Amino acid sequence: MLAMQLSGAGRPLEWIERPRRPLSTGELRLQVGACAVCRTDLHVADGELPQPRYPIIPGHEIIGRVIELGPDTSGFQRGDRVGVPWLGWTCGVCEFCRAGRENLCPKARFTGYQIDGGFATETVADARFVFPVPSGYSDIEAAPLMCAGLIGWRALKAAGAANRLGFYGFGAAAHLAVQAAHHRGQQVFAFVRPGDDAGRDFALQMGAVWAGDSGAPPPDALDAAIIFAPVGSLVPLALTAIKPGGTVVCAGIHMSDISGFPYDILWGERVLRSVANLTRQDGAEFLRLAADTPLRTTVQPYPLASANAALADLRGGKLHGAAVLMP
Repeated sequence: MLAMQLSGAGRPLEWIERPRRPLSTGELRLQVGACAVCRTDLHVADGELPQPRYPIIPGHEIIGRVIELGPDTSGFQRGDRVGVPWLGWTCGVCEFCRAGRENLCPKARFTGYQIDGGFATETVADARFVFPVPSGYSDIEAAPLMCAGLIGWRALKAAGAANRLGFYGFGAAAHLAVQAAHHRGQQVFAFVRPGDDAGRDFALQMGAVWAGDSGAPPPDALDAAIIFAPVGSLVPLALTAIKPGGTVVCAGIHMSDISGFPYDILWGERVLRSVANLTRQDGAEFLRLAADTPLRTTVQPYPLASANAALADLRGGKLHGAAVLMP
């Protein structure tokens, strides 16, 4: 197999050739059709997350086809198309797993972070943690559903039944979440980088009812807000923008430090919370919605060998929608 491998924090990915390893019980070998590039891949590449495994093949928004089943692996057959998400393995026995909160499992392992991911021609996945992919999407269209879509869905649920909903940062996750929010009858107010006219236009095109700079107040007080951008200074701005009793959801796995803010913008039973990872239940719910709606994914394809360029474009804010690597 061929892959783009990360050998250490802050280093560029390297093109490698690696022999296939034997499959264990419960594993699937997949031929990768497409793998979207997530901001979390940047955090892994930059060494901003704890306990990484190096060397590692990044990528956790994978669409592939089963080409081999491990011993005693059932439920799939060769040729099946499946998606592989961020959550790659859990213990199944801790208090969180037993309570249906496997996203908080202390022993969880994650695709493209501690388990080799999809920046490759082939990958191996635990059969318990893959999803069937809705048939109405091509591989490149389906890839962003596996994280941008799933995390956006979990963040929407955490925000509750908000009528007016603010999105801070309008990238891959937000461009799918705005469509899901519209399906739920919610209005989305988009906040983008100051001066990002293209980002503002993109948000409006995807269904936002208003779009403005991240530091600007919304035209109406919000019921809730989701912060997709990994920028801690947005937290006080979002708290200021929501009504008493509203919720601010931090949707990223990593965020810069949150600056101090006066208690009165939190007072009034406002809630500040985070979203951590996803559960398989989130995946089942969201992919049913994606099959029924359907959602429109905006993608920019890159050859697998150009993974470093895709990461650079994401870091530089040059993408509207999702970068997708095509082996």
